[in-house]
This record gives sequence, structure tokens and C-alpha cells, in this order.
Amino acid sequence: MMRIPTLVACGMLLGCAASPPPSAEPVKSVADLLDQSPAADWRRPDPENTLYMDLPAGRVVIELAPVHAPGNVANIKRLVRQKYFDGLSVYRVQDNFVAQWGDPDEKKDMGGAPKRLAPEFTRAAAGVEFVALPDRDAYAPETGFSQGFPAGRDAAAGRVWLTHCYGTLGVGRDNDEDSGNGAELYAVIGNAPRILDRNITVAGRVIRGVELLSSLPRGTENMGYYAKPEQRTPIRQVRMAADLPESERTALEILRTESPTFRAIVEGRRFRKDAWYKVPAGAVDVCALTVPVRSPK
Repeated sequence: MMRIPTLVACGMLLGCAASPPPSAEPVKSVADLLDQSPAADWRRPDPENTLYMDLPAGRVVIELAPVHAPGNVANIKRLVRQKYFDGLSVYRVQDNFVAQWGDPDEKKDMGGAPKRLAPEFTRAAAGVEFVALPDRDAYAPETGFSQGFPAGRDAAAGRVWLTHCYGTLGVGRDNDEDSGNGAELYAVIGNAPRILDRNITVAGRVIRGVELLSSLPRGTENMGYYAKPEQRTPIRQVRMAADLPESERTALEILRTESPTFRAIVEGRRFRKDAWYKVPAGAVDVCALTVPVRSPK
């Protein structure tokens, strides 16, 4: 059985090994680990912090991060409950970067929701769950997972923040730090643009249906904007899961990032031992670790 480091022995690290596990140990695939995982290793997203964005091609499910962006998350939920996003569009799709949606003309009434919010690029690290990876990172003194979201941390500065990995939900803004408000949102659909970390508010991540955004035609104008309104993808509606009857919700389970199963997956990614890999990396980037999501068994 694959060795699984304990949280206590490793000081809340997801993996602690400085060298690969003994080669005599059998290799378990991610599929095998997930199939054998106990129910306690999984959680269901809170319906009060789960968004459904319905596009012509299907539903995009987004988990919000109120611990890290309470003001922006509250404003997004307010706008959703006012049906602000209904009838708007995905109006920008930039190759290897982001898909962005909202009101490109900024004409729709926000119904009294604040138009400017204090930036929530980082937050105090004290008291915030953080399960660290043991490996180096170019953009943060430390990376890992916080509340199940990929995150960075600077212990010396006492700050923690969510990182820009594939599927990350960000709050669009202009040059002023307080110019974001949740009315313009984007999802990362390309290689992790970590240079954005600590420069923009991250409000959550797509947990199901990101392919509905990443497969959209690329905009041909500067920064991936569509040249003509008819090229945009219409948004049928956006709803909070909590506001829909159970029969209309998308039932999902997310692997807990503090669980033994996820720690085993991390070690397997750090030290690949299957027949195809000849040189294990001995490290893994936080954005290379996709947190598994499944339909309930």
C-alpha cells in the first residue's frame, strides 16, 4: 500500500517525503485511490455558496470562496438573486487565458449593489485552514490548499491568497484596486496565469463544466473580445443552488484536500512510478493538482 504521510508528523504538509516511496510498493492509480476512498474523504459543496450558470451548451457549476473574498462573494450572490446575469453573455474568450462574462456595455442596472468594493487580493492567514505542499514555488513562499481551493501563503507577512489555476473564478477590475464588484467575472481556461496572484480578487472556482467555457470560439479582437455582439455566448440564467429545488440541483462531491486520499494522490504526482514515466519530478506545482469532483455514489 502506498505510504501516506500524516498531517501531525508532517506539520500540516500534504506530502513530506524528500525521496520517492520505496520502489517495491505497488503503484495505485488515481482512479483506484478514488474508488477505494472512504465517504469521509468527500464533502458536498454548500448550496448557499454554489452557482449554476446555464449556457446553451449546458451548466457551469461554480463553488464560491466566502472565507477568502467575503465582500465580493456577497455582492455576486446579491447580483445573482437579482437575476442580474440573466440575458448577459460570455463576451471575451482569450486563447490560453480566460473566458469573461457580464455586461460589456455596462448598461444593466445593478439594483443598488455596490459598484466599487475594497480589494480582497489577500487576507490574514491567522485562523485560516491551510494544508501546505512541501515543494518550491516561483510565486509564493508556500503553496497548498485553503478551504479546498489552491492557495499561496506568506507566513512571514501573515497573508494567504487563492491562486490562479485552471478553472479559477476571478473578479474583473480596471486599474483602480477597488474597481471590481463581481458584475464582471472570468474563469481561467488556459495555463495558470499565476502572475495575477495578489493583483485581483479570486472569488471561487469552476468545479464542473469548465469545458463549456474553454471550448468556446476565441475572440478575434484585442485581448480575445468578440468583434460582433452576435458572436457572444448568451447566458440563459445564473442561480444559487440554494434557491433551486433539490430536483434541479447538480449533485456533486469534492475530495477533501486534507484527506488521506488526496495526500496519496499528491505523493503519486510528485513521484510518478508507472511504466511510462522514467524520471519522476520529485515535486508538483499547486496548479497541477486538480481536486477530484464526482457525482455521489
